[in-house]
Amino acid sequence: MLFITKFLCMNFMKIRYLLSPIIFLSLVTVFFVSLANAQQATVVVAANMKPAMEEIYQQYKIAGGQDLRIIYGSSGNFARQIQQGAPFHLFVSADESFPLTLYRQGLTVDEGKVYAIGRLALIVHKSKKIRLSLNQVELKKIIEDVNKIAIAKPDTAPYGKAAIDFLKALGLYEAAKNKIVFGESISSATMFVTSGSAGIGLTAYSLAKSKEVAQIADHLLIPENFHEPIKQRMVLMKNPPKLVVDFYAHLQSSKAKDVLRLHGYSAP
Repeated sequence: MLFITKFLCMNFMKIRYLLSPIIFLSLVTVFFVSLANAQQATVVVAANMKPAMEEIYQQYKIAGGQDLRIIYGSSGNFARQIQQGAPFHLFVSADESFPLTLYRQGLTVDEGKVYAIGRLALIVHKSKKIRLSLNQVELKKIIEDVNKIAIAKPDTAPYGKAAIDFLKALGLYEAAKNKIVFGESISSATMFVTSGSAGIGLTAYSLAKSKEVAQIADHLLIPENFHEPIKQRMVLMKNPPKLVVDFYAHLQSSKAKDVLRLHGYSAP
């Protein structure tokens, strides 16, 4: 697209004289409308969804979908940016509360859709030689032995909230709270563990089982009854471009749901 733009700008007068005025203006209009849509078509996605979303986006592109700008980060930060007027068109959140808040504030087309239910996992760097356990006594010993415990910020990242719920459910929050380090997003928290900065961490199961993380860290899937269900909702902002609406529809397709299941999510 950048090459074509430069070509048109450099050869503007030549092209103008080769074509009739009506055809030339029509082509220019179509080109710049398409360029504007491509630049404006922005999808913001919760960090836990990155491995799955990359695969779904490639799937969408192979099927003939247009280019989209996709940004990954924490759901809470994206919600706040949308409230402040950020020009995003589709918000793929890691929970329900942020999208539904935006809906109640009149910022979305509708309530959106629950597209996945996430899972939480405990992770440890392979070099630590720690055998992960959900047994309260054994996990307490692990917590006492490690230097830091990485989780995402619970006020902006739903998986961070689920991590706190898990520790409290096992009666281990008091033992862990002084060792907790917070990542801005679930990806940041995961990186604390994969880099060796934190002894253990609580992250999204989808990230824990991703190729990049699984090569470096062992993980243990946490039963769903230890925290509130992590229902992940997506919503369209008001007046979205058609290509974003098309991608929103693709995210609800059976092919996209198959990808989500492969990455450890339950798909409604």
